[in-house]
Amino acid sequence: MRASLGTVLREWGRIGVVGFGGPPAHVALLRELVVRHRRWMDARTFEDANAACGLLPGPASTQLAIFCARHVAGTRGALVGGLAFILPGLAAILVLAAVSLAQAPPAWVRGVGAGAGAAVVAVVAQAGLALGRASLTDRRGARLARAGAYVAAGALGTVLGALTVVVALLGAGMVELGVRRRARRSPTGRLTVQAGPVALLLAVTGAAALPALAWTAFKVGALSYGGGLVIIPLMQADAVDVHAWMTEAQFLNAVALGQLTPGPVVQTVAVVGYAAAGLGGALVAALIAFSPSFLVVLLGGARFEALRNNAGARAFLDGAGPAAVGAILGAVVPLAGAIATAWQVALLGAAALVLASGRAGVVAVLAGAGAVGALAGLTGAPLP
Repeated sequence: MRASLGTVLREWGRIGVVGFGGPPAHVALLRELVVRHRRWMDARTFEDANAACGLLPGPASTQLAIFCARHVAGTRGALVGGLAFILPGLAAILVLAAVSLAQAPPAWVRGVGAGAGAAVVAVVAQAGLALGRASLTDRRGARLARAGAYVAAGALGTVLGALTVVVALLGAGMVELGVRRRARRSPTGRLTVQAGPVALLLAVTGAAALPALAWTAFKVGALSYGGGLVIIPLMQADAVDVHAWMTEAQFLNAVALGQLTPGPVVQTVAVVGYAAAGLGGALVAALIAFSPSFLVVLLGGARFEALRNNAGARAFLDGAGPAAVGAILGAVVPLAGAIATAWQVALLGAAALVLASGRAGVVAVLAGAGAVGALAGLTGAPLP
């Protein structure tokens, strides 16, 4: 053991408090801590762990934080470090959820949500386009055509509903895995690629009988291929259309809160849980959403390097990843449909321009939009 539990609690808790900006910020902070400052891990081990987490479903930066804590302090360190990383942002988002989802929140609070919610549509669109470019850049010929089909399937799945998104993600991964398996058959007919994700897929499909909130949270925690924002289509249909736990405007606000608070974006599911069943629902949703990350690292952390080099896992992600990009892009349409006032439309346009120019980051844009919305609420502007 290289670090005490107290040290892990302090250092991972600090990252949980200051970790604004999503996974890129989390990875940078973790690398600074474990590689450069404390030298608990060499650079190659860290890079391998980061790459392996990118191959797994679920919030990659959360899994990386848990893995690093496990590396320096064992199983107990993984539990302490993971919770220290998650809980500060979760506490912040629960406080904000209680205020924004109250029966009669002040006008300025509603304005903050309306302003940040308008800007988050631009954030999601920009993220989807950036992920799409990264996902398609190195593909040629038939691989590029298949990836384009997976993107379209993910977008269509978002339009058709929550269960269809799940089918699109898993189906795209399995199709790509099947194509690669056929291409890699040895002369004897035996397969040279192991279907690493198959056991996970069987476990996922068996979860359909879980209660509605648990199923929604499980999808968020176990099927987030392609980055944290894919949780939006996974939650939206359940929370707004199927179960009516939230209005469209409230869901848009929840997405903005997930971007504004520190820690993993996946904790947005706690706002959905709060809307569905109060504080208990929020805690249950968070517990279920984050449990797969702990289980994956605790049960398989020692095999992360093998996972990175597993052709089956890479093939599955090569299908599921583009489908997740399509799901994110498809989510822009219903999110934009929740914008109900002219000043929100103008704010969306301004946010898109600022993000495209690169003059400000996501957190700064959302905070500025929230401030504009607060002013709109205080001055009596129409609110959704």
